[in-house]
Amino acid sequence: MKKHNFNAGPSVLPQVVIENAAKAVIEFGGTGLSLLSISHRTPEFEAVVNEAQALFRELMQIPDNYKIFFVGGGMSTQFFHIPANFLGKKAGYINTGVWTKKSIKEAKRYGEVQVLATSEDKNFTYIPKGFDIPEDLDYLYICTNNTIYGSEYHTDIDSPVPLIADMSSDIMSRPVDVSKYAMIVGGAQKNLSCAGVSFVIIRDDMLQKVVRDVPTMVNVNTHVDNNSMFNTPPVFPIFVMNETLKWLKSIGGLKEMYRINKEKADLLYNEIDRNPLFRGTVEKEDRSLMNICFIMAEGKEDLAPEFMAFAKERGMVGIKGHRLVGGFRASCYNALPKESVEALVACMQEFEQLHK
Repeated sequence: MKKHNFNAGPSVLPQVVIENAAKAVIEFGGTGLSLLSISHRTPEFEAVVNEAQALFRELMQIPDNYKIFFVGGGMSTQFFHIPANFLGKKAGYINTGVWTKKSIKEAKRYGEVQVLATSEDKNFTYIPKGFDIPEDLDYLYICTNNTIYGSEYHTDIDSPVPLIADMSSDIMSRPVDVSKYAMIVGGAQKNLSCAGVSFVIIRDDMLQKVVRDVPTMVNVNTHVDNNSMFNTPPVFPIFVMNETLKWLKSIGGLKEMYRINKEKADLLYNEIDRNPLFRGTVEKEDRSLMNICFIMAEGKEDLAPEFMAFAKERGMVGIKGHRLVGGFRASCYNALPKESVEALVACMQEFEQLHK
């Protein structure tokens, strides 16, 4: 039976990327060695890092006054790396869920945190809007897509202070205006790679704004100055990321990727809205294209375990909602084929017929 991978992360990767990675594990780039046992200092692997940086710049149209580097540790490490480098007195945070709450907790170790807006009053089912941004902040921090609750920023906000964004789960899913951000960071295991590497896109002026003497590995300049090679980088995840970036370019780049993602999301949201057994959980204007969250309709809650088993029997993998919110979550990342969404929709329609 064909499996349809809706896992929230680590998540689905393009088949060609998996195949190329498997080949490289056996023999990498004409070296006669496995990718898993080469030195990161070899010219062949340095070429992979340089190509990945160039593809980031090309696909996202990153201006020349930005640097790009790759580092281990995941986004949870960036939660404290960011304030350690840049929070001197006061920073602003927009609280849209679990991941911003974790980042706020870490930032409070380094200075004052102002929560400028929050959607906690409605269980994080919308994106706050219309809030004021004080001009005396060291930076403003947002998470652009919320994997647990299924909300997403669909525009690049304007900020009078440096804007830092966690884009772990919607990176490369749509075109963004990079010039509006001082820093874009994230774990790569949603849209770009397997687990183990994070990406950082940082504007040059931020490199002069490190406010304290931090450990060498925490200082952003360390990784910029050493081209992601200060210590042994996560070699295999970087290779996989580069292969994914090449795949993204081959299908037409971010405009085409956004068209595909919008088509997939519309297909599933339309079924959620039409089907009397289900309902969405997020305000329609803020619904995520990446993480589509839904529950059983009012009065149908007792059908949830049955539908979960029903969907699993038909090859749906990873649609159980996060333990904090329950229900269902279909993560429709870049590499998820439209056919998988069509299969889930057909499954929902079949289930509906059984319970008419």
